[in-house]
Amino acid sequence: MEAALKRVIRDFSDYPKPGIVFKDISPVLMDMKLYGEVIDAFADRIRELNVDAIAGVESRGFWFGPSIAHQLNIPFIPIRKKGKLPGDTHSYSYDLEYGSAEIEVQKDCLPVGARVLIHDDLLATGGTAKAAAQLVNQAGAETVAFAFLVNLTFLDAEPRLKEISNNIISLVNY
Repeated sequence: MEAALKRVIRDFSDYPKPGIVFKDISPVLMDMKLYGEVIDAFADRIRELNVDAIAGVESRGFWFGPSIAHQLNIPFIPIRKKGKLPGDTHSYSYDLEYGSAEIEVQKDCLPVGARVLIHDDLLATGGTAKAAAQLVNQAGAETVAFAFLVNLTFLDAEPRLKEISNNIISLVNY
């Protein structure tokens, strides 16, 4: 799986700013055979964790998260930027390397005590994933795992996430 993904994931230098090499995963979305294999690989690894729901982080966590949840027959919970969800929400503010952000989840989406996996497309510094986990925990659920298509291992984010859960899944590592 990793070799197949590395063949199609493209690098864009100096995007979105100088010095950054952007990992473009959109070619995976254009190859439905590979996309299906990605969903199967995630589902196979997540199934053994007995999670109750997958919480996907806006927006690229929505590319694979709902399909994985569908395959596992569990709910998909969207975590969105502040102001994008109707109704009562839990919110969590956090700092990024280039500023700050605030994310939200609807209060009625996560049952107290639910075992939740946080999904996003890419693990870089871990700030957004950790914030999503804090948000899930604030809602009374439990973050039991993380899943990413890509892990930029040279940024060493895993220790930050292991403060929450040792279950960190990635399909391709750079």
